[in-house]
Amino acid sequence: MGSRFLIWGGNGWIGSMLCDIVKQQGHTAIVAKSRLQDYVGICKELEDIKPDFVLNAAGITGRPTVDWCEDHKQDTYLSNTIGVVNLADACWRKAIHMTNYATGCIYAYDDTHPFGSKFTELDPSNFSGSEYSKSKTMAEKLLSIYDNVLTLRIRIPVSGDSHPKCIISKLIKYAKVVDIPNSVTILPEMLPISIKMSQSRLTGIYNFTNPGAISHNEILGLYKKHINPDFTWNNFTEEEQNAILKSKRSNCQLDTTKLESFHHLTEIHEALDKLLNSIK
Repeated sequence: MGSRFLIWGGNGWIGSMLCDIVKQQGHTAIVAKSRLQDYVGICKELEDIKPDFVLNAAGITGRPTVDWCEDHKQDTYLSNTIGVVNLADACWRKAIHMTNYATGCIYAYDDTHPFGSKFTELDPSNFSGSEYSKSKTMAEKLLSIYDNVLTLRIRIPVSGDSHPKCIISKLIKYAKVVDIPNSVTILPEMLPISIKMSQSRLTGIYNFTNPGAISHNEILGLYKKHINPDFTWNNFTEEEQNAILKSKRSNCQLDTTKLESFHHLTEIHEALDKLLNSIK
């Protein structure tokens, strides 16, 4: 008999994929109706549904980009910080395990963390260049008191479709891109692992990316190889990028040692090459 998963953000990009995976694994996926801001509504829904597990893929990333969060700070923190803690607390009081799909965009290369260095789960956040990232960092700190929460840090997610939030869909529309190595999460490979982690009732923080780091140029090179041989692009510096954006962007590599001790992962270059070849 399968488990019952109650999923916040179940109609969104990652949430809808989670619903499909849960069903494919023989479990029941229920999309939550209450909003993260509504603590009373959350408690009532948990009582009515009585889920075995809660997955949270809800939150604000901004449309069309995280720059939106700079002008909507209150909405950003209400959802990404206060709302997530609401859900964690309500689940804790009912002894329900919660998996929170978070972000690794809370770090940035600097003088003490040059290219090639990796950030572990124990490293304090060193990036505060955007309200989005600050809201996520604050949520992590507040969630640390709850022993029922698994936090998975996703970075630069890639799917096997042309969804507008997929990094490939974004990059091919940009006039110029920066060429900096970053951690990336291949969702078709990684999201099924997250369900296994939930069922294992793991808690704490895990960097949730494929091992290694890949640059935008390398991503677009694989796109050119498998999808569009005629595609071309141009580069600019991080400083030039910052000049045209309202907020800075996180660039970093996350250490996946902790996650790899739980499940085998595919190195990012191999994983992306395989994914793009499959949808060629």
